[in-house]
Amino acid sequence: MKINWGTGIVIAFALFMSFILYFVFKVQSDSKYDNELVTEEYYKKEIKVESDIQNTKNANNLKVQVEIKNTEKGIQITFPNDFDFKKIKGTVSLYRPSNQKLDFDTPISLSSPDLLIPKNNLVGGLWDIIVEWNYEGKTYLNKEEIYFQ
Repeated sequence: MKINWGTGIVIAFALFMSFILYFVFKVQSDSKYDNELVTEEYYKKEIKVESDIQNTKNANNLKVQVEIKNTEKGIQITFPNDFDFKKIKGTVSLYRPSNQKLDFDTPISLSSPDLLIPKNNLVGGLWDIIVEWNYEGKTYLNKEEIYFQ
């Protein structure tokens, strides 16, 4: 059987389309390539943007800033010393951009001006940390990206 140019081009296109479809189905069916939204309830969070801007301004106007740093023991969050740490309430949200299943929130409960998020709760990689805290009726918001190893 002799194959002419037209038949060869059709066979090449068919093989190429099969190749592309194979990878499309592989990516869609494999949980390793999970397609998920950046955040759940995106529109509810979007409504909160204006108050977040004001809370961030409140945090930036402090004499002593909240310090978020990467240590050997984990991620350490240090609140200003001029505040009574027993009156500080709020949450620390850790958001992993690459995997939504690793996201978690930690309530702020302090016995010193420092809050430690232990190393065993974290996987290496990039983390977005959002500290939303209250002190005597005023709300503050600190955001930072940390690469944890």
